Amino acid sequence: MDQHVIDFVLRITNQALLVTLVVCGPPILLSLVVGLMISLFQAVTQIQEQSLTFVPKLIIIFGALAALGPWLGATLLRFTALCFENFPKYVY
Repeated sequence: MDQHVIDFVLRITNQALLVTLVVCGPPILLSLVVGLMISLFQAVTQIQEQSLTFVPKLIIIFGALAALGPWLGATLLRFTALCFENFPKYVY
């Protein structure tokens, strides 16, 4: 294999992992914060209802995806365009 191809694959892999963290980070962090708040509420009030944790997390995740959707989509689109623009250079 050519060294340029290896460098390209390593760079794309590194960027793919970074894009994955950037795109998945906000909904997961918001879900974590809401889950912690609900767990504290349940511990204080001694309410042990399982759906109490599920429904607010679901609403927060959908809200975060709706609010951040254009930005997340643009990030994914830029990465995809980068992959497809540079790929023909390395195909023999």
